[in-house]
Amino acid sequence: MSIRNLDSLFEPHSVAIIGASERPFSVGGSLWSNMLTSGFGGKLFPVNPKHQMLSGHRCYASVQALPQAPEMAVICTPPDTVADLVKTLAGRGTRAAVVISAGLTAAQKQAMLDAAKPTLMRILGPNCVGLLAPHAGLNASFAHISARKGELAFVSQSGALVNALLDWAQARAIGFSHFVSLGEHADVDFGDMLDYLAMDRHTRAILLYIESIDQARKFMSAARAAARNKPVIVIKAGRSPQGQQAAASHTGALAGSDEVYEAAIARAGMLRVDNLEDLFLAAEVLTRYQGPIGEVMTVLTNGGGAGVLAADAAARHGVPMATLEPELVQALDKVLPANWSRGNPVDIIGDAPGQRFVDALNALAGHPKQTGTILFIEAPTAIVPPDNVARALVPVIRPKEGAGLPVISCWLGGPAVVQARQRCVDAGIASFDMPEQAVQAIGMLQAYARNQAELTEAPPAIQVQGGAPPDTARVRAIVRAVLAEGRELLTEPEAKEVCACYRIPVAATRSVGADPEEAVAEAARLGYPVVLKILSEDISHKSDVGGVALNLETAEAVREAARGMLARVRKFEPKAHIAGFTVQRMVRRKQAQEIIIGASIDPTFGPVILFGQGGTAVEVMKDSAMALPPLNAPLARALIARTRVARLLAGYRDVKPADMNAIIGALQAVSQLLADVPEVAELDINPLIVNYEGAIALDARVRVSGKQPAGAARFAIAPYPAQLIEAMPWNGGAVTLRPIRPEDEAMHRAFLQSLNIEDIRMRVFYSRRSMERSELARMVQIDYTREMAFIATAPDDEGLERTLGVVRAVADPDNMGAEFGIIVRPELKGSGLGALLMDKMLRYLRAAGTQQLTAQVLVENSRMRALGRQLGFTETSAGDGAMSLTLDLTAHGKATPAKPGKGKR
Repeated sequence: MSIRNLDSLFEPHSVAIIGASERPFSVGGSLWSNMLTSGFGGKLFPVNPKHQMLSGHRCYASVQALPQAPEMAVICTPPDTVADLVKTLAGRGTRAAVVISAGLTAAQKQAMLDAAKPTLMRILGPNCVGLLAPHAGLNASFAHISARKGELAFVSQSGALVNALLDWAQARAIGFSHFVSLGEHADVDFGDMLDYLAMDRHTRAILLYIESIDQARKFMSAARAAARNKPVIVIKAGRSPQGQQAAASHTGALAGSDEVYEAAIARAGMLRVDNLEDLFLAAEVLTRYQGPIGEVMTVLTNGGGAGVLAADAAARHGVPMATLEPELVQALDKVLPANWSRGNPVDIIGDAPGQRFVDALNALAGHPKQTGTILFIEAPTAIVPPDNVARALVPVIRPKEGAGLPVISCWLGGPAVVQARQRCVDAGIASFDMPEQAVQAIGMLQAYARNQAELTEAPPAIQVQGGAPPDTARVRAIVRAVLAEGRELLTEPEAKEVCACYRIPVAATRSVGADPEEAVAEAARLGYPVVLKILSEDISHKSDVGGVALNLETAEAVREAARGMLARVRKFEPKAHIAGFTVQRMVRRKQAQEIIIGASIDPTFGPVILFGQGGTAVEVMKDSAMALPPLNAPLARALIARTRVARLLAGYRDVKPADMNAIIGALQAVSQLLADVPEVAELDINPLIVNYEGAIALDARVRVSGKQPAGAARFAIAPYPAQLIEAMPWNGGAVTLRPIRPEDEAMHRAFLQSLNIEDIRMRVFYSRRSMERSELARMVQIDYTREMAFIATAPDDEGLERTLGVVRAVADPDNMGAEFGIIVRPELKGSGLGALLMDKMLRYLRAAGTQQLTAQVLVENSRMRALGRQLGFTETSAGDGAMSLTLDLTAHGKATPAKPGKGKR
């Protein structure tokens, strides 16, 4: 992953167009024309041996003939010329190239990449439309029109969509900071673009059109980092599920790739939309809405019909309408005429002047938990000009000082409301033409808030649960034995034992031979009623062949069921080897729901977990959702909430709520199993019956593979690195050094508040001890694939954990270098704690392959400079009263911590 040299792709000082021409309707002609008319202020070099001049510019016969190395080149020549051109350009010092050429073979693409690699030359394409960067006056594409200058970045895998969307956006006066066609993304891909655009000052929101992802962990890491900075909105093509027809479990059949993409997009804190209209609708509301996102909506309008339309749209989009409590109704009574609607929508009557809107809005804003997000709808009247209403409302919704109100505006009509609508837009207030659009936008805000909440979670691969730990050794022994026998499918008793080893309650199951009398004898030992099932490694879905009999209450019933089962299986599955039967007690629980918990391996994102409504009709009901492991309790709860069965589990009428902790525990257990046992390829617990008493698995299937497709290393999201937790002797006692985690937010705030102003100035060059919650959240919610923060903790006098110090390093996306900072509590200066933390970080970075570590420190920060010299850093002046500390991490040797009491910060 790298953003190295991408600035040369999007802001070059010179560009060569290789294959440029003036031939109408040709790629080379379109590229040359677009560059000439785009307003590019740098040097342009056309390259074509057939011409001496092009549009008044000298044309060069070859790359070698260019008077200087172009910073960026655009290549639109035959496929067999691309690799040599890239080699020549790289040799001359070109830093980036857009390869428009299509039809490169796999060998030609690899030769192109090999030619670029030695100089880190970046390649966009091949087989792409090109790129547009309006702020840089750059149109290195063969698009038929240019892009307006704006604040939205659009990145697409589809070249055809690039041209169509440019045309569509032009008609709607929508502008862009960047417009990029990735083509076959041999080098520059979505991960690189997300990293670059996340920090781009011109970009307010990032829009993606995705057909497929190649490197899941790279993509997820970049997406999660970008989504913390600005909205990332995704259209993912291919919603139609393509079930895995050969799958051995319900989970495998349900886990179509689109459902997994849905889970990945949510887990990365992005928002998925269905079409281009929604793409820009989402961009409008996510970049302009500034208030808290409420779980309910209140409509404030001067038109009853508009309010009804909004309420209808709320029902369609699943946006709950707020219920106005008596206290709020009384507050509104004081400022509204007697004939107002006295409910939600809040209809304040068509003659409402601007002040009535203001008074009603202030009353609603005084009860934020009750009203949630406020949708303001104004229908123009001859009595009150809409702009007068806007003049009154805008300063209240978005005051110059202080927090704004959670309001979205909707101005109904055309020319009569243009000025009012524009006044809102100029003030940064999301504004829409129709109530349906505005309600849909609020639904997007709510979905986005849920996804952003998932983004903040960073669970470890292994959850520390109450009770006994899982018996991983036993599970591994079962798996080894199954694979040694040449099998992949575990028998039902084996699968249930795996579940039991991970503390998922199972119905006790006994195996007997293929003799009905053995089944009768075992049923008598267990006690009636019982369940009888066929036992065959060749039959996965036993119900499909009549291999399950429930609620057998007598010996004769068991005998007849066993005989009938054998006959049916021999008829419908004559080649299946029948090992015998399983017998289990019939489990009966009041008010029980059947659910399914499963796991499978997605070819792109690796291990995934499924939850949904269970039973034999699970594939027909299709009430399920997917999640990426690792899971903690909040993520498991969010997964459950994405299904319809969640409403049943919450209880209704005289049905008590199900034991959610039992379901969450089972989901976390499956997550841990996937992390612990890489051979698990597929798992199905169906049905898992659950009620207010708990959960119990009635059936389970497990498929394993010697290829080890699971394991924490295959997770698309790097789990919390619990293996890096370390206890160290220090200062006559002990200190724990561990990676920071989201749950440390309160403790980290207390740590920052313990620092004195001078220490903060030495660390971050400014004197401010308070911090916005969003800024603090970014410090504890980190992506461990690209950033690390180790904290030192020890119990205080009351036995509560507190932070003593922190060291943080942020690597560039290609891990070539990292920048660090370190700070400890004032009373611990000179205690050696800083040296302990630095040694921990240096060991980690060396193991991660980081090559260089740097820091900027103030000249007067003598303690930090002394610690740097002790650890082998070199010093150079950075100007403006700062010094640059640099350490080559590739050099052999290990930093030696200072002795307790002798260390320096």
